[in-house]
Amino acid sequence: MVDDDPYLWLEEVTGERALAWVAEHNAQTLARLAAGERFERMRDEIREVLDSAEKIPWPYFRGEYLYNLWQDEQHPRGLWRRATVEGVRSGSWEVLIDLDALAEAEGENWVWAGAQGLRPGYERFLIQLSRGGADAVVVREFDPVRGFLPDGFVLPEAKSITSWIDRDHLFVATDFGPGTLTTSGYSRVVKRWRRGTPLSEATTVFEAREDDMRAFAVHDPTPGFERDVVHRQIAFYEAEEYLLGSDGTLSRIEAPRDANLDQHRQWLLIQLRTPWTVDEHTYPAGALLATDLARFQAGQRDLTVLFEPAPDVTLDYWVWTRHRLVLGLLRNVHSELVVLDPADGWSRSVIPDLPTLGHNSVVDTNPDHSDEVLVNTTGFTTPATLRYGTVDGGITPLFQEPTFFDSSDLRVEQRWATSADGTRVPYFHVSHPDGSGPTLLEAYGGFEISLMPRYDGGLGRAWLARGGNYVLANIRGGGEFGPAWHHAALRENRTRAFEDLAAVARDLIDRGHATPRRLGALGGSNGGLLMGVMLTRYPELFGAIVGLVPLLDMRRYHLLLAGASWMAEYGDPDTADWEFLRTYSPYQNARSVHDGQTYPPVLWITSTRDDRVHPAHARKMTARLRELGQPVFSYENVEGGHGAAADNAQRAFQRALAFEFLWRHLGGE
Repeated sequence: MVDDDPYLWLEEVTGERALAWVAEHNAQTLARLAAGERFERMRDEIREVLDSAEKIPWPYFRGEYLYNLWQDEQHPRGLWRRATVEGVRSGSWEVLIDLDALAEAEGENWVWAGAQGLRPGYERFLIQLSRGGADAVVVREFDPVRGFLPDGFVLPEAKSITSWIDRDHLFVATDFGPGTLTTSGYSRVVKRWRRGTPLSEATTVFEAREDDMRAFAVHDPTPGFERDVVHRQIAFYEAEEYLLGSDGTLSRIEAPRDANLDQHRQWLLIQLRTPWTVDEHTYPAGALLATDLARFQAGQRDLTVLFEPAPDVTLDYWVWTRHRLVLGLLRNVHSELVVLDPADGWSRSVIPDLPTLGHNSVVDTNPDHSDEVLVNTTGFTTPATLRYGTVDGGITPLFQEPTFFDSSDLRVEQRWATSADGTRVPYFHVSHPDGSGPTLLEAYGGFEISLMPRYDGGLGRAWLARGGNYVLANIRGGGEFGPAWHHAALRENRTRAFEDLAAVARDLIDRGHATPRRLGALGGSNGGLLMGVMLTRYPELFGAIVGLVPLLDMRRYHLLLAGASWMAEYGDPDTADWEFLRTYSPYQNARSVHDGQTYPPVLWITSTRDDRVHPAHARKMTARLRELGQPVFSYENVEGGHGAAADNAQRAFQRALAFEFLWRHLGGE
C-alpha cells in the first residue's frame, strides 16, 4: 500500500535528496554505457540524421503560407519560419522566430510548443513556449511583421488551451488560481478575455466539475458558419460539447458522450466508439456518421453513414479540405485514403497519383482556403516522400528524404501471432536474410494509438545497418482495428495487451527468428508500462528491455501529475479496481533474486521536466530493482518533457544510449 512505499521521497521532482539520487544514478549509467567508441559513433550517426540539411522540413498550412519548425546543428532549439509553396520548393524561407536567440536573450531554456493563428488571415499568433519541454507553456502574442507584442496577450506558465475569438478577444482555459483546476491538473474554468484588460477580469463562460478531466472552448470564424463550442472533457473517452449562444446559453450536441465530434461548416461528423441506436436503427462502433448540424440541433436525426467498419478495415482518422473530406483507413494495418465529396452526395474517389506501395498518410490540408493536401509516403525501408497537390487534381513529390542507411538486403513481412485467448495479432518483421542478429521488438498498445510502418534513419543506422532485426507489434489497446481493438484491453482487460506482446515474442522464438537471449523489447509512456510488465511477468522471453518515460507504479499513478486523466484507460486504484491493477503493476510485482527470480537487464529513460508521466515512476522502479538485486540502469534528462529530449543533441544521445545498452546485452559487433 501507499504507506509502505519506502521511496515516496523520489516523487519530489526537484527535491534536493531526489536530485542527488538522480545525479548519482545518471553518473553510474553513463560511466557504463556512454564511454565507448560504438556509443559515440551511433550518437554521431543519429545526430547526422536529425540535423541533416536534406531532411524533409514537414511544413503545415496556415492560410497562404506553409510554416515549419526547423532544427539542425546550428539551430538546436529551432527556427520557426514560413514560405509559399514555391518558396518551400526553392528553400526560400522567411524566419519569424529564432528560438535559440530568444532563449539566450531571455535566459530561458525555451522549447517550441506550437503556434495558434488568428483565422482566416493569420496576421496574429499565440506562441506557446515550454520551459525544458514540459506540457505547461507560456503563451505570448506574436505579429509576423512586428514580432512579439509587448502589450499583447500573455499567459503565464500553465497547461493552457486558448482560442482566438477575434483580434481583441480570446477563449482561455488555464490556471486561474485556487479551485480552478481539475484533479487531473487541467483547467476546469473557461473564460472570455478582452484585450487590454487583466486576466482576472475575464468573464466566465463555463465551469466543469473538479473531477472532470478538463474544459475549453473554441471559436469557428468560418464565414456563414461562425460558432462557439464549449468542450467538457469528462474523462479520457467521455465528453460533452455545447454550442455557446450570444446570450451565454449552452445547447448540448446530443450525440453519445463517448463519440468523437467534428463541426465543419454546416456539417456535424460523429464517430462512434460504441453502438448507437437512433429511431430503431443501430449504428456500429467505429462508424462515421454525417448530418446537418442545424437540423441535428433542431431534433432531426437524418444521419448518413460515411464509413462502416469491417473486421479488417477501420477508420484511423479524417481531415477536411475546403470542399472534400479525406478518410484515412487501415486495412489489416495497411493504409488507404478515400476522398468524399459532400456536394455530390458524399461520392467516393481517390487522390490521383499516389503510390500503391508504402504507407500513405495525410500530413496537412488547408480547409479555410483550398483543396490542397500534403501526403507522406513511407515504409520501414523506404525513405519518406512528401507530396503536394490537390485531392482531385493530382499530387507530385515536394521533398524526398535521403537514404540514411543501406536497406538493400532487408526483408519486410507482416506476420500474425496467436494470443492467449486465440486472437490473431499482427506484427511487422524487418530482418536480414540470415536473421542471425539480435531482434528489437517495439509496441505501445493503448489509448487507441496505432503504430504504423515508418522510415527511421536513426534506427536504421544504429540497429538495422549493424545487423539487428526489428519488429513492430500491433497489439490490442491500440486503434489498428477500431474501437473493439482498443476496448479489448481496457481496465480489467489490460492483461490482453501484455499477452499479445508475449505471444509475438513467442512466435518469433518458435519460428526461429529470435532467441530469448537475443530478443530485446522497447516501449515508451504507456509502452513503458508494457515494458515493466514484460520485465516482471515474462522475463524468460527477453534478453534486455528499454522503457522510455515509463508508467510503472499503478498504485499511485492517479496521484502523480496528469495520471488521474487516465483512469478511464486503466482504472481507479482507490476503488475495487486495485484488485486487477495490483496483479500487474510492475512496481508492486517486482521480485528479488533471493526468491529465485532473475530479470533481464533493463534501462529506464525519463525526464525531470516530464509533467505528464512523473519521473518518479522510473526513479522508484530503479530503486526497487536495485534493492531486489536485479540488473537495472537509469538515465534522467533534466529537460525534454514527455519526449525526454529538448533538442536533437539530447535525442541523439538518448537513442544512442538505448542502442548501446541493447547491443551490449543482446550481442552485436
